[in-house]
Amino acid sequence: METTDIFEKLKSLQVILARKYELEAKIDEAPKQLGTQDEFLAKLKKDFIAKNEEYEAVKEKVLQLKNELDEVVKTREENEKSMDSITSNREFEALEKQIDELKNREDSVRKELQKEEKNLADLNDLIKSTETMINSQESDLNTSKGALDEQIAAYKEELESLSAQENELKPDLDQEILFKFERIIRRNTDGIVAVKNGVCTGCHMILPAQFANEVHDGNSTLFCPYCSRILFYEEAEDDSQEIYFNDAGSLSDDDDLFEDEDGEEDEDDDLNESDDLSSDSFDDESDNVDDDLSDEEDDSESDSDN
Repeated sequence: METTDIFEKLKSLQVILARKYELEAKIDEAPKQLGTQDEFLAKLKKDFIAKNEEYEAVKEKVLQLKNELDEVVKTREENEKSMDSITSNREFEALEKQIDELKNREDSVRKELQKEEKNLADLNDLIKSTETMINSQESDLNTSKGALDEQIAAYKEELESLSAQENELKPDLDQEILFKFERIIRRNTDGIVAVKNGVCTGCHMILPAQFANEVHDGNSTLFCPYCSRILFYEEAEDDSQEIYFNDAGSLSDDDDLFEDEDGEEDEDDDLNESDDLSSDSFDDESDNVDDDLSDEEDDSESDSDN
């Protein structure tokens, strides 16, 4: 199979596998979406049980207080009736003291009973409220589970379709390459990416020049040395900066070419300036020599006259 055909199959397979792994992850995570609702419902039920136990305990206490109050009232009334039959002051004072104590006890028990009866009523209201919340939460949870089951069923149906497409592409591909390819997609989504201007578009790293040339040739399936993705060559866009590979195997771009041209121009300018300076200095030396010769001739004429 031609390398280009392999790349095209891998590109198609990449889309299928990426979606497949996404759906599998959603199916695995789906039950966790109901975790919060399940936890809240479990907490409500636990509170409901605890409040019922507390309610029963308070109810038992209320019953005991009522019995105690009835006993105290009955004893007090009997003692009050017996007051008419008392003949001695000592017996009268003792019975009167006993009646006062019973009245105090009656008041204390009555107050405690009223407090516990109010607590019992509050617990009863709370239990009814919690029971209503439990029923509502169970209804919502069942609705959510039904919707989630439908969603999972749709995911599984799509997975079956993707698996069928996957099975059509896999047989013609090398199993070792396919194994690496699937692992890459599970980790990075993109398993095959383009090389533009000598750069891997997956990890945006500049590739070694010789390696980039091999990708450009497209004679074999190559993996990025940095991100492990499968690479294929793609022409650069018009507005992107074109990169060239020189004879030494290194990368150079348009700016480098212009810099070289500018460097040559600078060298030419330096040579011209050097030539100008040499010419000027030569002219100055010539003038100085002429002046020296004139001076010597003048001196010779002066000696002759003498």
